[in-house]
Amino acid sequence: MSTQATPSTPSPSAAERPTRITVLAGVNALEGLALALGGVYMLVMGLLGKLESTQQAETVGITLVALGAIPLIAARGLLLLRSWSRGPALITQIMALPVAWTLLRSQGALIPTGIVLAAVAVTGLVLILNPATTQILGIRRGPRATPEA
Repeated sequence: MSTQATPSTPSPSAAERPTRITVLAGVNALEGLALALGGVYMLVMGLLGKLESTQQAETVGITLVALGAIPLIAARGLLLLRSWSRGPALITQIMALPVAWTLLRSQGALIPTGIVLAAVAVTGLVLILNPATTQILGIRRGPRATPEA
């Protein structure tokens, strides 16, 4: 029998993770999940023949599922405080803005969807571009000045 107890405290990265990073990871996970679910919906409807072009529906569905993986991977990286996750997270927010604009220029129920997407994307951009986020993720800004120089 082992006399060592298993640690009941969370890992250091989870204990030290600021709220802003957790919210940013949640925003990315939400967007990734929405993309993946939309892709699965398109795939199912295409396979069932409920849409006009089944081939187009399947292609769009596969593309949406693949695109949904990007923000989901970024969200995981953000939760683990990985510096590489900032790039995919930033790209996801930038890509969401034209989609939100297109939804805002539509009609009916797509307008509120565009408002929500725009709010989520702007929130994500504010969080990811904040200098504190850059510092938390350990990303250097500009050339490092050396004391000898």
